[in-house]
Amino acid sequence: MDRHPPQVPRTHASRGRSPGLRAGLAVILLSVAGSLCAQAILEGERHHPEQGRKGMVVTSHDLATDAALEVLKNDGNAVDAAVTAGFVLAVVQPRSGNIGGGGFMLFAPGDGGPVEAIDYREKAPAAATETMFQDNDGNAVPNRSRFTHLASGVPGTVAGLALALERHGTLSLPEALAPAIRLARDGFIVPARFTEGLEQARDRLQRWPASRATFYREDGSPWPPGERFRQPELAATLQRIADQGTRGFYEGKTARLIVEEMQRNDGLITAADLKDYQPSIRKPVRGTYRGYEVFSMSPPSSGGTHILQILNILEHYPLAELGHNAADTLHYMAEAMKLAYADRSKFLGDTDFVDVPLDGLLDKAYAAELRKNISVDKTRPASELQPGNPNAFESPETTHYSIVDRRGNAVSNTYTINFSYGSGITVTGAGFLLNNEMDDFSAKPGEPNAFGLIGGEANKVEPGKRMLSSMSPTVVRKNGRNFLVTGSPGGSRIITTTLQVILNVIDHNMNIQSAVDAPRMHHQWLPDAIFIEQGFSPDTLRLLEDRGHTVKTTNAMGAIQSVLIGEDGTLYGGADPRRSTSSAKGY
Repeated sequence: MDRHPPQVPRTHASRGRSPGLRAGLAVILLSVAGSLCAQAILEGERHHPEQGRKGMVVTSHDLATDAALEVLKNDGNAVDAAVTAGFVLAVVQPRSGNIGGGGFMLFAPGDGGPVEAIDYREKAPAAATETMFQDNDGNAVPNRSRFTHLASGVPGTVAGLALALERHGTLSLPEALAPAIRLARDGFIVPARFTEGLEQARDRLQRWPASRATFYREDGSPWPPGERFRQPELAATLQRIADQGTRGFYEGKTARLIVEEMQRNDGLITAADLKDYQPSIRKPVRGTYRGYEVFSMSPPSSGGTHILQILNILEHYPLAELGHNAADTLHYMAEAMKLAYADRSKFLGDTDFVDVPLDGLLDKAYAAELRKNISVDKTRPASELQPGNPNAFESPETTHYSIVDRRGNAVSNTYTINFSYGSGITVTGAGFLLNNEMDDFSAKPGEPNAFGLIGGEANKVEPGKRMLSSMSPTVVRKNGRNFLVTGSPGGSRIITTTLQVILNVIDHNMNIQSAVDAPRMHHQWLPDAIFIEQGFSPDTLRLLEDRGHTVKTTNAMGAIQSVLIGEDGTLYGGADPRRSTSSAKGY
């Protein structure tokens, strides 16, 4: 494939930077007001075409945004910038940025060419068994799949980012790694969110000597805001990758350190598991919604499939007329979400191991059949809903970033180590945290995971299998051209968070910052409740309860990072204020 994608007409980029605020009613109101002012400024900037070609980067950390933007300014493309951002986040945001985890990347060429999905999800070790997270009586043992060395799948991030660069980038791997190596070696100034995260995870992280030594001061306290934090062991690990390519992670010293960590603590990952790991090129799922094309991640992610399934169900309803976050709109959204998550529990898994009825799940006729379960004025209890029959219609703490370059090429990338700080286990001598993605398998069919998601036979543990995910990197096209690049962290809420930004833009005609800022809701079939952020009208919530819904207020959902491309090529970045370090910048 051409490593230098063809250029498209010049674009003019606008810039925006989200405020570092926490979610909550007052915060959301302030954010929306601020975004409206920012949008006015963006519109004003359109009249200065002399600013030339532009790019836009939106990530969850300003240092990653800055590094990726510098790549674009130096004529790198979106993939160059995405790989650079991914490695920088592994340094500056260890709670979710990673080289010890995995994820998914969508690459959408600016010339309207085919969208490609790179699957670098973790895999189960060869020694994994279906019952490894059950006790002798066959009962699931939750913490075994979450906070032990058994919890880690074989990491895919390094191989995945390197493959993306090889297929579509213009930088060398050492060039893409250089900013991350520098930040690990020389350090960076700690923001408040970094300190708060380490304080919250203190008990879990300090259980492991290497984690305590890496992330805390000698007295056991977290690094305070304003101090410089250095990670020499991580810098050395990244330098080995720069010097030796992916072999510098999956073989040699780093691989040895991982294997020794496993052997000391009854883990399963072996040298052969690491050496044999390979990412996969997938065909993304594709659907249409009100004349737009929507591309998202295919299995082993459930996210793209169910975003499209929910959109298919909702396309029947006049959401724009009903109004944004009105009771009728929220009712239909919740009922559609329940139906999709019920199907998730039975049908979704790694297509290298199981047959997933994708054609049926994505068929609009199947959506019409599911819609028969939705009443206008009353919710249907989750206990009465079961997975449907899509086969009759045949013919899954994370971080996300979105990048568009001056040629219109777009990258939507979501990667994770699962929980905040993953398993909490740092590889001794290597300076990075291990994932606990094995919890995303079904420890036992019908047993909920940490996010309350029910899994079945399709997602049981098998050697070499990729666990089901909800990560949903998404690209929306309008008239064959990239229009919206989006995605979010948030566990089971990734799907509904990404869905709502799409609805906010297409149905409710919001600018991208307002679409990102707006209060969110979530329903996942079980537990049978609508979860909401602060910011919804009390009258609306009462109307939902009158229809039989259980409504529960919860913490902020997701941290979606998005880019919208206007009809004239103008780039608009929407960074989520739910993460104080989120940053959208263009040049």
